[in-house]
Amino acid sequence: MLLEKMMSVIALSAVLLDGSMDAAMPDKNIDGKVYLVNRQHALHQRYVPHDLQNVLVQGISQDMRQEAATALESLFAEAKEAGVPLASVSGYRSYSKQSTIYQRKVDSIGRKEADRISARPGTSEHQLGLAMDVSKKGSSQLNKAFGDTEHGKWVKENAHRFGFIVRYLEGYEEITGYDYEPWHIRYVGVEYATAIYHSGVPMETYLSGHRLEVYDYLIHQVTNEVLP
Repeated sequence: MLLEKMMSVIALSAVLLDGSMDAAMPDKNIDGKVYLVNRQHALHQRYVPHDLQNVLVQGISQDMRQEAATALESLFAEAKEAGVPLASVSGYRSYSKQSTIYQRKVDSIGRKEADRISARPGTSEHQLGLAMDVSKKGSSQLNKAFGDTEHGKWVKENAHRFGFIVRYLEGYEEITGYDYEPWHIRYVGVEYATAIYHSGVPMETYLSGHRLEVYDYLIHQVTNEVLP
C-alpha cells in the first residue's frame, strides 16, 4: 500500500508539473507574452522576435510582435473613439539600437542618471517586441506629465482590456529599477494584464506571488494524494 501511494505521488507530481510549468513560470518562456525582462533578467544580443510586423496606428512607424501589434491597433481605435487619440513613439528596438540610445544618455547625463531612465542593452522590454511608448496624437514627447492628461489616464484605466499594462508604476521604482513611465505599455495578454492591473503592483511582484500560489497548489495536491 505504501509503495502504491509513493508511486501515485510521483505520477501526480510529474503530471502537475508538466501541465502547470507554463502557468507557474510564464516568465521563463522567451517567446511567451509574460517573459520578464529587467536589470536582473537580460536578453541575448542576438535575440530578435520571429514575428515582428509593422503596427498600423497613428504616430511614428514602429514594429511589434504580431499579437501585440493587433492588440495595440484595437487599443488605439478605441482610444480615438473615446476622444483621446494616441500616437506610437517607440516599439521594437534591437540590442544594437538600445546600446546606442543608452550610450547617448550616459554621455549626456552620466551613467548613474542614465540608469534611472534608460535600459542597458539587453535589459529593455523593447527588444522583446512587446512594448510600446505612446503619447497623445500630434506629439512624440515622453514625460511624466502624460500620466496626468486625459490620454494618459485613459491608457492607465483601459490598457489592460487589450492585454497591456503600464509597466513602470509610480512608487515602485526600487522594484522595477526605473522612474515612473506612464507612457510605456507592455503586452502580456488580456488575462495577465487584467490580473496585474487589479493587483496594483508591478510585474515583478505579481509574477513572484503567482509562482508561490501555483507551487502551494501543487504541494497541497500531492499532500492530499497521500492522505488515508
